[in-house]
Amino acid sequence: MDKTKHHGTEIKKELDVLMSKVNALEASSSDRDTKALMGVISVIVENQKHFVDEFEHLKKALDLLTVQIFKMDQSKK
Repeated sequence: MDKTKHHGTEIKKELDVLMSKVNALEASSSDRDTKALMGVISVIVENQKHFVDEFEHLKKALDLLTVQIFKMDQSKK
């Protein structure tokens, strides 16, 4: 389980690096269309970060639910 936590952290770091690159491209671009495209890409990257966070929350919820089910099962024996 510890390995998956690092995996989510690694993905977030990669997305942060990608966001930095997109921001740099947007800032250095003089073309209006390229700036608009970089804006769209930055929204997509931010949404990906949100999905990673939500997935981590779902994993924690499933872990807690599993523990509760095992506790209930043990109390019946």
